[in-house]
Amino acid sequence: MKVTILSDNIGCGALKGEWGLSFHVEFNGRRYLLDTGGSALFLRNAEELGISIADVDCAVLSHAHYDHSLGMEAFFRTNSKADFFVSPNAREDCYSGPGLLKRYIGLPKGLLRKYRDRIKTPSGVTEIDKDVFIIPHSGDGLAAIGRKAHLYVRRGWRYLPDDFSHEQSLVFRTGDGLVIFNSCSHSGADIVMDEVVRAFPGERVKAYLGGLHLFRMDDSEVRDMARKIRDTGIRRVITGHCTGDMAFAVLKSCLGESMDQFHCGMVIDL
Repeated sequence: MKVTILSDNIGCGALKGEWGLSFHVEFNGRRYLLDTGGSALFLRNAEELGISIADVDCAVLSHAHYDHSLGMEAFFRTNSKADFFVSPNAREDCYSGPGLLKRYIGLPKGLLRKYRDRIKTPSGVTEIDKDVFIIPHSGDGLAAIGRKAHLYVRRGWRYLPDDFSHEQSLVFRTGDGLVIFNSCSHSGADIVMDEVVRAFPGERVKAYLGGLHLFRMDDSEVRDMARKIRDTGIRRVITGHCTGDMAFAVLKSCLGESMDQFHCGMVIDL
């Protein structure tokens, strides 16, 4: 498996960064795209890296926030063949902010309708390709996490704490373990890993890639997450985007060589 970071907060050389995330994955002779970042930057960076987005065989949206979906229209204009897998619970209804101050942070308005012929909405644990799976959240009580993070979904005129039912993991079954991609891990990386382990009983998790949404957490909360990650027994976590530089430094001090930080253009062989 070869993973290339197309979009992340951290740029590198000619590759610009942004508040967003996009992965290009090569696996078993097929090409996958997870998320399209916060603009068409993923496309420009892919061109700089010699990666053809037109040749992507399958695309997945991790969740319905703008920093992972604003490049979707650029993807559809560039790629005419790939199905795009989006949670059936993804709607244009995500907001953020404390109190009465709410700002829209969701999908581009009208996108789901405009590209409905290209978008697939799998239900439950779904094998979208050989040894490639989408795993939705299966636990309860996640709305409390949404409330704490000031993340909401709009229902009529009401704003309800986001329970992240629109979030899904992309999981690859490799010869020596499972590789999990969860772009923001809003519910917590430990919860995501537990969901995957329950979906694949008896199989081990080899690596976890994605943001950990710790950029607003204090050091004690970050250390608590480091302990939870360590307790899963996983040996490699590669993170960036919404983890935050200060939180990454704390994680690195707790987890050492098992923790790495990605950046635009980074190539990861797994």
